Amino acid sequence: MNDRYDAQYGGDQYELVGYDEYGRPVYQQVQTQQTPQAPQQTYDPYAQQGYGYDPYATGRQQPVPTYDPYDTGRQAPVPSYDAHDPYGTGTHPGTGTHGGAGTAAPYDPYGQTATSGQQPRVAEQTAYIPQQPGPTDDTAAPEAEAPDASGRSQREYHTEQFAFVEEPDGDSEDVIDWLAFTENRTERREEARRRARSRVIALVVVLALVAVGGVGYLWYAGKLPGLPKSDTKSGATTATGAQNRDVIVVHLHNTKKGGTSTALLVDNTTTKQGTTVLLPNSLAVTDDDGASTTLAKSVDDDGSSGTRDALDTVLGTDIEGTWRLDTPYLQNLVDLVGNIEVDTNVDVPDPDAEKKSATPLVHKGDDQTLSGKMAVAYATYRASGEAQNAQLERFGQVMQGVLRKVSSDAQAATVTVQTLAQILDPPLTDSDLGTFLAKLADLAKGGDYKTALLPVQSDGTLSAQASDSVVKDVLGGTAKSPDQGSAVRVSVQNASGTKDNSEKARVVLLNGGFTFLDGGTASTTQATSKVTYADAADKENATEVAKTLGLPTSSVTKGKISANATVVVVLGQNYKPSSS
Repeated sequence: MNDRYDAQYGGDQYELVGYDEYGRPVYQQVQTQQTPQAPQQTYDPYAQQGYGYDPYATGRQQPVPTYDPYDTGRQAPVPSYDAHDPYGTGTHPGTGTHGGAGTAAPYDPYGQTATSGQQPRVAEQTAYIPQQPGPTDDTAAPEAEAPDASGRSQREYHTEQFAFVEEPDGDSEDVIDWLAFTENRTERREEARRRARSRVIALVVVLALVAVGGVGYLWYAGKLPGLPKSDTKSGATTATGAQNRDVIVVHLHNTKKGGTSTALLVDNTTTKQGTTVLLPNSLAVTDDDGASTTLAKSVDDDGSSGTRDALDTVLGTDIEGTWRLDTPYLQNLVDLVGNIEVDTNVDVPDPDAEKKSATPLVHKGDDQTLSGKMAVAYATYRASGEAQNAQLERFGQVMQGVLRKVSSDAQAATVTVQTLAQILDPPLTDSDLGTFLAKLADLAKGGDYKTALLPVQSDGTLSAQASDSVVKDVLGGTAKSPDQGSAVRVSVQNASGTKDNSEKARVVLLNGGFTFLDGGTASTTQATSKVTYADAADKENATEVAKTLGLPTSSVTKGKISANATVVVVLGQNYKPSSS
């Protein structure tokens, strides 16, 4: 690159001397000739004169217009370049422009103070700075300010004069909004994923519960392969494997009127089912001597241990203990648990009233609340002409009502038993009975408890129905009734004209250990009763039957009787049944 630039205008030449602070080249005009007599006008190819340029804002106006090589349409004065004044301050140390003191002209960036027309050409070299295009509109520059007392120009800028203000960027709000939108969209997606996962988990849980419930139902219904099958008729479950059952026999003794009522309390721990099995007094069992007798007779004669063994033999069970519950203890037990609720099926008069009151002690109806006294009266009541099984079923209702009120906690139930202050028959203890009752109470409260009556035929033996529905399914045993020939079978025909006498005689005979056979009702009444036997060996048995019924021994005669009976009794008007 050439160091000199020949403008070819007026014989002037320009020499590159450096660059300004903006990186623009600075040229210096080299004058080839001078005419001191008359100032020579500088060639202005764009006809713009009188505009000086002071790039460092020194306030000095350059006398010589400069060449505008970029055709901007403006003429800018260029400060002279001097080795002693490189920044064009207009002041030289110790001299003026060329050695003498001088004063810089006021700053006029647009050259407004310059005179129009020609400018005198100075003898010194001037620098040329190419200009870039400026603004299209020319505004007048403010007037130059005079220096202050410190010698600095008032137009001079200092650091303390500036205040830096962070102007808000218009795009920052958009960026923040975009980030917020992106974050919210991400959160919404995550929330949607979480909800989807929650729905999947909930669906899996529901399906698992349905599957478990279905399997449980099939198991309960006995429809799963290899599991127990349900007997829809009896409601019991027959398991292919052995089931565990805890059994206790309870005897209710009526201390005022006499007589007993017997039931088995069964806890099937395998099927989680509780049952009260009611045993009629006419059930034929074997006594200690091996002879056939009735359940009622066995309770009176053989006591708890003898009767328990007899029941184990007939029913094929394994009774763990005997609970003798006298009526006063039953009354206290009901009061301790806080009364019971029973669906009563009959009005029961007050047994302690001297005269029959029009207001019964126990009213017939559903959900009747019974106190201890009322519960005892209802459990032992048998209306005129009723079978003993009717009274036995009321006893079962009271027992289930008591179990629903006993605590399911073993310790609390044991305290209740101990509060009765009752002496139990060994090997049964207060703790054993309390724990057993607590388990049954839990089943009774949960609806897994029922009451079943053991079907017994007229001769005291068990029927096939009893063997299947109760003995096998509920008790898990095998029925084994005593031989029919071992019991004294008594057939009773009612000719007294009183309907209830036949039933009352049946109860008395059963309690006496005889087998009762119903001979029906005679078409005509008879004044006196008659006891007949066929075999001379049965004379003693016939005499014992007459005594049991309260008839005179003179009523015993030998005669022809039915083939299935040992003794035949015809009740006449002289029969006076004992109160029971």
